[in-house]
Amino acid sequence: MSSDSNVPTSGSARPPGRVRWRRFALIFVPAIGVTGLLLGLTAEGALASSFSISGQQFQVSADSLTGTGFQQFGTVDEEVGNKPVAVAESEIGSAHITNLCQSVVANFPLGLGTYTLRITAGTGSTPVSASSLIIDANQLSGSTATFDNINIGQDASTLNAVPGVPDGAAGTFGQQASGISITDLRQTAYSTSAGTFTLPGFSLSLSAGASPCF
Repeated sequence: MSSDSNVPTSGSARPPGRVRWRRFALIFVPAIGVTGLLLGLTAEGALASSFSISGQQFQVSADSLTGTGFQQFGTVDEEVGNKPVAVAESEIGSAHITNLCQSVVANFPLGLGTYTLRITAGTGSTPVSASSLIIDANQLSGSTATFDNINIGQDASTLNAVPGVPDGAAGTFGQQASGISITDLRQTAYSTSAGTFTLPGFSLSLSAGASPCF
């Protein structure tokens, strides 16, 4: 991975710009057709996570997420038993998140029924912070998303906005930006990992019934 520039330029010169999309369904989709293309070009056997995922999805919501260094591409996670799961992998070099909520709803055995495990943090004056944040998801939305100096359609193997994290497969669709900002974030994910993840005002609760973040 080259480290000469956070955001490589294309062959034709163009001034740095900002792209702003409102009420988008998936963060990496300038058009719905790109979703199928991105996942259809995913390299066979290229695994996003360094661990086997459970296959159970969880929800994440936040009032806002801001970050420096952003890149995204389609890839494959793997459940125990070698079952492949197509995901969109989003990677952020440094992120700050306000009013974070994470929830997973599960059915407990022995007749206990449905419970919700919920984590909240960053509800006060200090936001949640993360470095080398990697999110494998199949749904991500917000009321507004702003990307700084974005390249859309870049070869996923050449992404270099976030040093030290995996790139996508050669010949597949990718995009990257020097910065990202999302308000009213809503996300359904399979896995999250980070170099560091600091949660001020951390709170964990396990309660009967289904009470997801959104």
